Amino acid sequence: MRLPIDDILPELTAALRRTGRAVLQAPPGAGKTTRVPLALLDQISGRILMLEPRRLAARAAAEQMARLLGEEVGAQVGYRIRGEAVTSPATRIEVVTEGILTRMLQNDPELRGVGAVIFDEFHERSLNADLGLALSWEVREALRPDLALVVMSATLDAAPVARLLDDAPILTAQGRAFAVETRWLERPRPKAERFETAAANLIAQAVVEAEGSVLAFLPGEGEIRRVAAALEGRVGDAEIRPLYGALPFAQQRAAIAPMAGGRKIVLATAIAETSLTIEDIRIVVDCGLARRARFDPGTGMSRLVTERVTRAEAEQRRGRAGRVAEGLCYRMWARSEEGALAAFAPPEIERADLSGLALELAVWGGAEGLRFLTSPPEGAIAEARALLRGLGALDEMARITAHGRAMAALPLHPRLAHMLLVAGKDAAPLAALLSDRDILQGASVDLGLRLQALRDPRGFAARAPHALHRATLERVREDMRRLARLAPKREASHSPAEMAALAYPDRIGLRRKGDAPRYVLSGGKGAVLPDGDGLSQLRLLVVTDTDGNPQEARIRQAIALTDGELRGLYGDQILWQNRCHWSKRHRRIEARAQECFGALVLDDRHWRDPDPQAMMGAACDGIRDLGLPLSDAARRFIARVELLRAQGAELPDMREGALLDGLERWLGPHLDGCRTADQLRACDLLPALRGMLDWGQMQMLDEMAPAQFITPLGNKVAIDYAGEAPEIAVRLQEMFGLARHPVIGPKRQPLRIVLLSPARRPVQVTMDLPGFWAESYADVRKDMRGQYPRHPWPENPLEAAPTLRAKPRKI
Repeated sequence: MRLPIDDILPELTAALRRTGRAVLQAPPGAGKTTRVPLALLDQISGRILMLEPRRLAARAAAEQMARLLGEEVGAQVGYRIRGEAVTSPATRIEVVTEGILTRMLQNDPELRGVGAVIFDEFHERSLNADLGLALSWEVREALRPDLALVVMSATLDAAPVARLLDDAPILTAQGRAFAVETRWLERPRPKAERFETAAANLIAQAVVEAEGSVLAFLPGEGEIRRVAAALEGRVGDAEIRPLYGALPFAQQRAAIAPMAGGRKIVLATAIAETSLTIEDIRIVVDCGLARRARFDPGTGMSRLVTERVTRAEAEQRRGRAGRVAEGLCYRMWARSEEGALAAFAPPEIERADLSGLALELAVWGGAEGLRFLTSPPEGAIAEARALLRGLGALDEMARITAHGRAMAALPLHPRLAHMLLVAGKDAAPLAALLSDRDILQGASVDLGLRLQALRDPRGFAARAPHALHRATLERVREDMRRLARLAPKREASHSPAEMAALAYPDRIGLRRKGDAPRYVLSGGKGAVLPDGDGLSQLRLLVVTDTDGNPQEARIRQAIALTDGELRGLYGDQILWQNRCHWSKRHRRIEARAQECFGALVLDDRHWRDPDPQAMMGAACDGIRDLGLPLSDAARRFIARVELLRAQGAELPDMREGALLDGLERWLGPHLDGCRTADQLRACDLLPALRGMLDWGQMQMLDEMAPAQFITPLGNKVAIDYAGEAPEIAVRLQEMFGLARHPVIGPKRQPLRIVLLSPARRPVQVTMDLPGFWAESYADVRKDMRGQYPRHPWPENPLEAAPTLRAKPRKI
């Protein structure tokens, strides 16, 4: 059968002969995965490597190409995935999962014997694919200019990739194998409707309205199980077949194999989005959700999040319906909602744990000169390198160590590779367990239960009520045996808890005080056990899995750790530290001698003779917590300084932020003996504020912004500098005879004068006293003479003597 990709294959081979690189866009179902490698067989000298993001897709692609050649897998076409290789000396095309290429490049940077590398489904932007392309390009640039590179995808934004590869030719295959009709919901799905109910209803509707088998996309295994249960009895004789990564390969094969008769409903995760041709599928039901891992470098933890699909993912899924015949795609959202979908999913390098990438880059010799389509985020890569230094994989200069090289050679996360190298083959069961999904469903978080089930599945099942995930268990047991063969021989034995602590030194948890099973982790983050869990009373544990919540992670797997085990492993890192700090809870300075491992306080005692500098720093932190205890006099002093600063005088910044930032410098020496909130609040800050000014500055301040105004009677009146203008409040009669308005500061700013009646009530506010005498005084005099007849109210106040006296009462 002719496919759309066939029309562009001559142009692709010509581009590779001309430039040795190409970016190929082809719609879902165009045939690129199987036709492109076969088309290059007689064009490329040497082996052709094709990268697939998933093991199932790698196997299926190899099998389909072998069928097209009329051969068995392992002849001209073979595959290599984790733990399995089907190749021979005659193999020319190797389909590999992406991590395999990285390992090949690290072992042999020249890729001897390889003529071309094809990156299939590159739009998924997996971490290994991005790294593999960066390394392959550097190899081509430095060592192998003859190495051909092809990047392929159905929904890729091709221009940035082409620019990365020095303006590689972009080739686009037009059309698809068969047309696909799309149907949306009439209106957005009600928020109150359960997802599984809505999905089952839409699938059942599709079965009734159209012919052929159905492929439904769901976010995860849990949703697949619940939707399968909801479909029971509603889809006639159609067979319901799940498809997800944790299924045994035989069941995965059954899901993609053609039906002998009748129809099937394949309930699949994103594993079915790309590369796979699932026989008999005519209908796609896209339920609109995808599950992705998100890594938070601040917590050092990953968590799975369920998000809406992107437009690119929706197009990939839609294309599954047109692989072998005209098809129909149902979308579980309204057409009006389509515009709100993101264009592409974020690349894994932006959201993943980068410790594996950081390790591979260190083995390679560093990231300098490598071209990444998306650069690794600085925060995440710094966090990854810090972890690797803690595990002994990198030295202080971030260079790879011998231990780090051994870690990189193992098919494990760096944490688990370190554990296996240190603890030996005894750690293989734990490494296998922690590399896969949970083998127990609905059980306690206790990792020890999983180890029991792994050692004796039958006995465990007979005496424990927990349901074993059989497919995962078998896969873990297989990985356990493989890792045991790779592990070094070690005489010293470690307990499972010690092994876990080797892998997760930053996730050793110490129970907090209180009834709730809340823990502080050695890396500084918080975590909590489910209520009533069997481990909830333990003082110490090692947390191996959480939900990744950045506020307080919920513990999903952990194992009990004794104090002796912790000290045996990390005794050289457990240190006594004298700590003096301000307790916000108790509102006082606490001076403690503490035995610490990371953020854990294993022992806590009173520090009898604390360091004065530490006490001063804690007192300053207390001030920052409580706020500056400013008296009225201190506020007036600050206002005087800020007035002159605003007019250009060189004086210290006394705004609140600056004062708080520099507390240790100007206030610290004055806090001796202050330990409690009450003592700090009672502290007089005025002497310390005055101490910030030298003698000359104080002289200038007193001259230019005096604290008091001296009235014509010689009385001292405090100047209030807190308002828009400096202000005094003074009895009107006390200002008689004053012909000039008082001013202060280098800019001769007028004082704001509140003139008071004999009863000290405001009569007039002025910033022009001569003008007041000339214009407003006469009216004020008329009012005041009637109210206060015993007080003097001369017609000409400039010729009158200032006074506060009233006329003698007549007898």
